[in-house]
Amino acid sequence: MAHRYAIRKVERGAMDEPPISREEYVRKVLEAYCHTSGTTGTVRRPDRLLAAQLHQRGVPLTTVENALILAAARRLLRSNTAPPLAMVRSLAYFLPVIEEVLQLKIKDEYFQYIRRRLQRFNSAHT
Repeated sequence: MAHRYAIRKVERGAMDEPPISREEYVRKVLEAYCHTSGTTGTVRRPDRLLAAQLHQRGVPLTTVENALILAAARRLLRSNTAPPLAMVRSLAYFLPVIEEVLQLKIKDEYFQYIRRRLQRFNSAHT
């Protein structure tokens, strides 16, 4: 059963990126997912199907990448006293954040800032 988030279409004006093939889009989404901190790094069939649905909806690749970064930052940059979180085992975990990023009116510089912050955090904790 598809998640309710995967059904809604994105407005046509939302895709500011040059079009890429479905296969390349799916590959890039899954690669970004596997390299996101806090994930198992394993791709399952439902993850592939969801990535294809995101392409079909017209969700920009940068939106998915930014959502993965934002969710990873929220998971990693939390209180030291908070209990540890379980590993993320599905791309579907990120759907609410993808929807959130689609609605945000934030410049890409903010997501670049989060990326740099995560890199510093990961360097300090490895």
